[in-house]
Amino acid sequence: MNVLSKFPYWRQDFTASLVVFLVAVPLCVGVAVASGVPAELGLVTGIVGGIITGLMPGSSLQVSGPAAGLTVLVFEAVSEFGVSALGVIVLVAGLLQLAMGFSRVGRWFRAISVSVVEGMLCGIGLVIIAGQIYAAAGLKAPDTGLGKIAGLPGAVTDALSSTAALTSLAIGTGTIAIIVLWKRMPKAAQAVPGALAAVLLATVTALVFGLPVATVEVEGLLGVIQPPGSAAFGELASPAIWGTIVAFALIASAESLFSAAAVDRLHDGPRTQYDKEMIAQGAGNTICGALGALPMTAVIVRSSANVAAGAKTKASRVLHGVWLLLFAAALPSALALIPIPALAGILIHAGWKLIPFRQTAALWRSHRGEALILAVTAVSIVAVNMFEGVLIGLALSVIKTAWDASHNKLEVIDKGAGPVQVYLSGNATFLRLPKILGSLEALPQDRPIELDLTGLHHLDHACRTALENWAERHSEAGTEPVKVTETVLVPAAVVTATRGELQKAAGGAPPVYNGGPRG
Repeated sequence: MNVLSKFPYWRQDFTASLVVFLVAVPLCVGVAVASGVPAELGLVTGIVGGIITGLMPGSSLQVSGPAAGLTVLVFEAVSEFGVSALGVIVLVAGLLQLAMGFSRVGRWFRAISVSVVEGMLCGIGLVIIAGQIYAAAGLKAPDTGLGKIAGLPGAVTDALSSTAALTSLAIGTGTIAIIVLWKRMPKAAQAVPGALAAVLLATVTALVFGLPVATVEVEGLLGVIQPPGSAAFGELASPAIWGTIVAFALIASAESLFSAAAVDRLHDGPRTQYDKEMIAQGAGNTICGALGALPMTAVIVRSSANVAAGAKTKASRVLHGVWLLLFAAALPSALALIPIPALAGILIHAGWKLIPFRQTAALWRSHRGEALILAVTAVSIVAVNMFEGVLIGLALSVIKTAWDASHNKLEVIDKGAGPVQVYLSGNATFLRLPKILGSLEALPQDRPIELDLTGLHHLDHACRTALENWAERHSEAGTEPVKVTETVLVPAAVVTATRGELQKAAGGAPPVYNGGPRG
């Protein structure tokens, strides 16, 4: 009793750990099979994510393990470099995450454009769905994302002409239907996660009726753990593998930290310490790599299940790792009974949930530029690959930010008599300088001009210099000196100056104040 008194929430954490364990088992196995590696490696990553990462500081309630979001990248890496090189890729990616965490880079991942992240998830979801449709029908999928999507009509034709393919597809379709409809079941039944219930029902159905469907191949937990050898480390001499390593590190980190931000909104407990969470993820991936297992990220499905089940401390996620270890050690033969189309159905459902339908619609209504970045990122991932697709999205985001940052408005008011009034507002940067100068140089040369800059949020050196030169040239035409009204870095202060005084102010001379900014 004295021991339990030190853990006041042990009942809640114990119950939550069982729920997360039941959610994690089919996902760990499904992600591993879809990634082209032995099923047990998914359980190994789940064990490390629960016990090792779970014990470390960072986020108290989010749960880590193999994620559907990395399935496409892992499959590409295994196809290109082989399973033996996977451990080295994951290990070095983990070390990069550790370096970023200790360098306090973790918090900066919060600055990544949300549209790029949503586009990444959308592209991943599309590739997962397309690829797992083939797996559900027992067919071989093309290697590329475009090939998978383009080959779907032919795959449907092949499936309709084969009894075995139709049977396999029926198992996969039934699995999806059970997951979707499980939420309508009585609360007592919902104590069992929908994905687990679907897999159990599919397994029982296949066994009872003796259906000719492929099942998971089992090699045993100790048989699949293969630390990378010297030949695998020799792959690091290839420049191509480093792009994959960087992709693993960046995408796994972004997914984990965005998941942490989402989980923080689900509970009132301690907030995530992003740099420490980055270190925890790096430590977990380093160990996963040393064991030759799959890469690890924080997984929002398991994390939200953990919070919803009433978890209060990190004990729940550590215990879920213990249950995974006991399951993998005591019941490995149970994996051999699971139909592969059932796992494909789970991943198709997971891929569907990755596609941000509501967010995309909201972006299109309010920020069409961001919606375009989301769409281009998703299409690029499908057409090329995940890493390059994300880079394209980030590049577009930077270009859009630069464009928005240089947005300004130039308004000319000419009443026919008196000075021409020019109002410049927004951000005056070198990117918009040609347009600004073109408008100013088109003004009458024989009239005095008043240039009001009080609406500017930013005036860079290039624009300031160009405006000074334009004012000087205009004054040389024999008109009244150009009068400039400019907000300076003093609250509610405005300077009115001739072109000569403007030049002095730019060099640090005290301005002449005459009231507050216009309107």
